[in-house]
Amino acid sequence: MEGASPHQVTMILNAAAGGDQDSSARLLPILYSELRRLARSLMANTPSGNTLQATALVHEAYLRLVPDKELSWNSRGHFFGAAAQAMRRILVEQARRKKSGKHGGDQDRIDIDVDSLGLASSPGDFLDLDRALDELGQLDERIVNVVLMRFLTGLTIEETAVALGVSATTVQGDWRFARAFLYKRLHDSAS
Repeated sequence: MEGASPHQVTMILNAAAGGDQDSSARLLPILYSELRRLARSLMANTPSGNTLQATALVHEAYLRLVPDKELSWNSRGHFFGAAAQAMRRILVEQARRKKSGKHGGDQDRIDIDVDSLGLASSPGDFLDLDRALDELGQLDERIVNVVLMRFLTGLTIEETAVALGVSATTVQGDWRFARAFLYKRLHDSAS
């Protein structure tokens, strides 16, 4: 985190969210490398043909999060959870635009390089994943945050537990439930 303690980062986040321009200017350099790692991780699971770059995704998410005076950050983990959600929304918006008729969404797309995991190989697949996450969020928002932190940001069980302020056992149970839930929803939508 380049010289700032987690407590200092939380204080700077809150000041930036409150409109302090100096804090906003200090915040991005402190968190930039971690935000880029998060963006690269998220983009690894996006449809092929994505034209958005990790840097642009970081900047767009940052612009959506920091000026919002309604937000208050409990911790660095809380901020990164919100950043993952913001990046997810940006990628979903892009997938919807690409799927629209105006952008050739009504045409059959041929993917040359298919992701080895087989996830989100088209904008439609990515939108199915987004809908499944929204449905899961209606059941339990914490479980969606576990998915975002584990799958999209690459945090370990222990790191996710610390970020969410719950036990590692709780995260393990949430992670098992989320994987089963998403597997069922995504395979049901594929049939």
